[in-house]
Amino acid sequence: MASSPPAALVALLIASCTAAAAATTFDVGDGHGWDTGVDYTDWTVGKTFAVGDTLVFNYTSKAHTVTEVSQSGYDACSGGNSVSSDDSGATSVTLITPGVHYFICSVPGHCAGGMKLVVTVVTVAGGDNGSTTGSAIPAGDAGGSLVPTTSSTLVAAAAGVLIMLALF
Repeated sequence: MASSPPAALVALLIASCTAAAAATTFDVGDGHGWDTGVDYTDWTVGKTFAVGDTLVFNYTSKAHTVTEVSQSGYDACSGGNSVSSDDSGATSVTLITPGVHYFICSVPGHCAGGMKLVVTVVTVAGGDNGSTTGSAIPAGDAGGSLVPTTSSTLVAAAAGVLIMLALF
C-alpha cells in the first residue's frame, strides 16, 4: 500500500528536522567571543566544521565586523572585496558549501592583531559534490549580506510550512 501525500510530507518533515538537529552551532571564540586578543587558530583545533553547521560571532556592535573575504583578503587583512560583512554584534553564518572560508574583522588594526578566522568545511557523508571552494551564505539570507538569526528560527519556519502542506 502506497503512503498518502500527507504521510510522505510528514516523513520529509521528520527527516529535515533530523538533519537540522545534526548540525552543530559553534560560538566563535567560545567565552571570549569575536574580539581582539583571541587566538582563533587555536580555537579551531579539534573542531570539524561541516556543511549545515553555524558559526555564531558575538561581539560589541559597531566595534567589530564579521567580514567574509577571499584568501587574498584574509592574507592582506583587507575587506575591500568582501563577500559579505556585518557589524550588528550578533552574526550567525550557516556554512552551506564545502571548502575553505575566511573571516576577518575589517576595523583597522584588528585583523593584523589576530582577529581573523579560517575554517575548512567538509561535506557530511553522502552528497559530496567535489567542490573545494565556495561561499558561506549567512543564515536567513541568500543574498550575500550577513544577517543575525538563529538556525532554530529557520527550522521552525520550514517545519511550519511542511506541516501546513501536510494538512492540505
